[in-house]
Amino acid sequence: MKFAVLGPGGVGGLLAGALWRAGDEVTVIAREPTARLINERGLSVRSVKLGEFVARPAARASGGGETPDVLIVATKAVGLEEALARVQDLGEPGLVLPLLNGLDHLAVLRRRFEPRSVIAGAIRVESDRSEPGVIVHSSPFLLIDMAARDPSRGAALQALGDELERAGFPVRLGYPITDRSEAEVMWSKLVRLNALACTTSAHDKLLGEIRSTPFLRAELVGAIEEACAVAQAEGASEIRPERAVEELERAHATLGSSMQRDIAAGREPELDAIPGAVLRAGARHGLSCPTIEALVGMIRARIGALGAQEPSPLRGGGE
Repeated sequence: MKFAVLGPGGVGGLLAGALWRAGDEVTVIAREPTARLINERGLSVRSVKLGEFVARPAARASGGGETPDVLIVATKAVGLEEALARVQDLGEPGLVLPLLNGLDHLAVLRRRFEPRSVIAGAIRVESDRSEPGVIVHSSPFLLIDMAARDPSRGAALQALGDELERAGFPVRLGYPITDRSEAEVMWSKLVRLNALACTTSAHDKLLGEIRSTPFLRAELVGAIEEACAVAQAEGASEIRPERAVEELERAHATLGSSMQRDIAAGREPELDAIPGAVLRAGARHGLSCPTIEALVGMIRARIGALGAQEPSPLRGGGE
């Protein structure tokens, strides 16, 4: 397959490197300095699951008029609009696989690309870009969930799943192809990620301490329960709190979150993309989420105390 990867960070860089190693044609689209560095030095991947290797995909600062079979969008939600400006000259991909946090990016991408080609995607991975061109994948847990709401994309979705599996990424496809399968894919990650990101970022503690401290554990479970109620109202009827709690029980004690790391590094955290998405959806259904709202308030106070980059206000009903 011919892949374009927009955003070679912890997720995009890991995918670009692994797909290139598997023999696929891969083009990375990034800011000019990052693209130049990757062309000169390659992508260095250090993965506890895939091993250590240097991949050499092509890299450029724009789409270059090419038409990939699959465009993987792996930017931060806060940088999506800026990143899309780099692919204005990209041909229409067969599939667009977004692997961003939150929900709202699906609508953004369906305005830019053929709506039926934009599939739902979520990745469970602990991977970070330690510096431009260097990807560190530090946990063996790895899973990509995908679903298409258009039955005409079923064969292409299966082919993409097979290619990702061949590159080393376990894949779970949402079947049958319905609107509900898309909701299940997106919310199955969001309910867990939201609770993890909010509790670790509000208290600057890792998952093990949160699980073992009664009042912190109560916040973790409360955030899960509130998000699950919203997910079910949104059509993800199979999302259950006990499953998300069990998944976080199995996770290693030193697990943190990208939001926690962003705050520590002074970068803008994805408050709007992660808890903001849950709170907006809850408001649409008249559901209150007091635990999540309280955690967001604590995060904002902590950001102010640290002098880190102030996050954008949450959009719409939520605060």
